[in-house]
Amino acid sequence: MGSRAEIGTAVSQRRKALGYTQQRLAELTSIHKVTISEIENGRFTGSFDIFERLLDAIDLQFSVTPKTHELPDWDEIDSIFKEDD
Repeated sequence: MGSRAEIGTAVSQRRKALGYTQQRLAELTSIHKVTISEIENGRFTGSFDIFERLLDAIDLQFSVTPKTHELPDWDEIDSIFKEDD
């Protein structure tokens, strides 16, 4: 799991599995309901502390793993977008 959207989906699924509404989770964590919605929709850009508090409340945790993809080097950009002759 790596993208914000994937994290948000996991948070939403776990919250629902525990029977919590976003409002109830907001009350339990002191994190605003709008912020929880942003996290679940992959649009949150706030602090790691907020993520950590939310994940802890629903018994999830972050896991750091190697990337599964790599971005091209600058030297490779031309060959990627090169038009056929």
